Amino acid sequence: MRPQVIVNCAMSVDGKISTKERRQVRISSEEDLARVRALRLECDAILVGVGTVVADDPHLTVKGQPKERQPLRIVLDPQGRTPSTARVLNDWAETLIVTLEGTKASWHSVSSVGLGKKRIDLMALMDLLEKRGVRSILVEGGGETIFSFFQAGLVDRYTVFVGSKVLGGKTSPTPADGEGFLEKDAYSLKLVGVERMGDGVLLSYERA
Repeated sequence: MRPQVIVNCAMSVDGKISTKERRQVRISSEEDLARVRALRLECDAILVGVGTVVADDPHLTVKGQPKERQPLRIVLDPQGRTPSTARVLNDWAETLIVTLEGTKASWHSVSSVGLGKKRIDLMALMDLLEKRGVRSILVEGGGETIFSFFQAGLVDRYTVFVGSKVLGGKTSPTPADGEGFLEKDAYSLKLVGVERMGDGVLLSYERA
């Protein structure tokens, strides 16, 4: 069975995940940050797109946990743009960088694999991770990466914290950027939970 895919993000009350400059902004409450730390620890892998790595330079680790308890870090990086100084390349946890077939980039001390010719083949990635014993993947962004999992029909759970900021901007990123769906193809979810967390609300969905 393929790994379970959980998408988690935080957005402003007007549906943005960062500012119009695409700079990281804190939206989550303290309670939500604690929830995300626990969620990361429950999952076998944490996945982001290279845009998130370039813009935010995240560690993608669980604070206070030893290396052997850290989830696998996965970066979707079609053209091999992950900087050699990126913190996701440190030795605090294992990292897998997924590129397109034929991409020449390589990184010292981390694994990489080419999957797909024009876009990353997410189904092939699921097969690879299943063989590695990965049972659950936490997809954390950015918007185009999240949309690609919806587009591939792979999202099993979706949790979004809605904070109390208004960020605005017609070019500001949203939780599901990319080419978008036609109405008839929209991805259907079922609301399974609503919980107040500090100054925001956590909405929990499952595949309909």
